[in-house]
Amino acid sequence: MPLPATPDDAARADLASALRAADEYGLGEGVCNHFSLALPDGSFLINPQGLSWREVTPDDLVTIDAQGRKLAGRHPVEPTAFFIHGWIHRVAPQATCVLHTHMPYATALTMVQGGRLEMAHQNALRFFGAVAYDEQYNGLVLDDVEAERIARKLAAVPGLRVLFLANHGVIVTGPSVAWAFDDLYYLERACMHQVLAQGAAAGAGLSLKRIAEHVAARTARQMDGERQQSDLHLAMLRRRYGWD
Repeated sequence: MPLPATPDDAARADLASALRAADEYGLGEGVCNHFSLALPDGSFLINPQGLSWREVTPDDLVTIDAQGRKLAGRHPVEPTAFFIHGWIHRVAPQATCVLHTHMPYATALTMVQGGRLEMAHQNALRFFGAVAYDEQYNGLVLDDVEAERIARKLAAVPGLRVLFLANHGVIVTGPSVAWAFDDLYYLERACMHQVLAQGAAAGAGLSLKRIAEHVAARTARQMDGERQQSDLHLAMLRRRYGWD
């Protein structure tokens, strides 16, 4: 496939690549969960209802507006996807890309009373000061009240880009598909390391070895300065799936 000729083509290739890779990396769940990307005109791209992430192509993505009207696309959109993504794009403009998953290890932390991402591994440090927690599970997000409540958790403090949803899953946001997807990947890795370490430690009567706060903060700043790695990650995925 030739290099995308328009910004819309490029946006579609980016989001479709992230969806394909999320399935490949084991971050998806059947035909559920959803990724979206805000477009300059205020509309946003989102994956369609009923398709596995592994089969999504750039042309399958649906364009909808903040009111839920479908502007382009041949597929329907899953109802909770519209509510969650529509409200986040509306109240958290820094969240250009919004990724919602039930990926296993991150979701496991949402099932633990007081579960938190601990600063105990290098991968976790990129999220220092960037994580919020919603402790209230209210069922499926099928109305504006619940969707707005969740969205405002992300918009409450500048710099937040990850939200753990109690008994549910996670939302990861970013200024681009590349940055949001790279965060999604490394968030699950960090949670995996933590869950495995906590299990091993509990069996041996030990505890996690947490990293000092000043070191965590400094390392997070270092990682923010190495964001070309996120762009390179997505570029590799686009090549892999033939969209570059």
